[in-house]
Amino acid sequence: MTAPLALEPARTALVLVDLMDRIVALPLEPHKGTEVLTTCEELASSFRSAGATVVLIRVERPGVAEQPPGSGLVAGLLKDGDIEIVKRTIGGFQGTGLDDRLRERGLTTLVFAGIATNLGVESTARAAADLGYDLVFVEDAMTAFTAAEHEASVRLDFPRLGSVAQSTGVGFVNG
Repeated sequence: MTAPLALEPARTALVLVDLMDRIVALPLEPHKGTEVLTTCEELASSFRSAGATVVLIRVERPGVAEQPPGSGLVAGLLKDGDIEIVKRTIGGFQGTGLDDRLRERGLTTLVFAGIATNLGVESTARAAADLGYDLVFVEDAMTAFTAAEHEASVRLDFPRLGSVAQSTGVGFVNG
């Protein structure tokens, strides 16, 4: 963890992964789902206020007639101007058009948060790294099924892909 990051709002998107009622309610570590949700809501508000893009990714199970209860985004999370992506794999890029939507807006930096750190967040981030995006990971705005899984991603994998920060260390140039 280093000095606070100063991001350019016009080139940056906050990418929130799988903030759905049924996932937020799971037993998660090291942060509770509700704590992650609150931090993500605060981040989203600050990104929108700065004029940055907010992307909300949620999963739908393929091949089922009806999704399980709680499969939509947490109520009130999606706002006008946000990008909503529905994925059917662990990561948010495969078959979703996400890369095209980000490039249309001229976005080059992606700030990641959500659930689960080592699954949806990491899978989406690895694809983003392969596509050439600059990556930031907000450690206190994500969580996993176990603290060990979260820590492995945050301490071993994410520093190889981008920068790791706390929510209080993410800000904007001139903001």
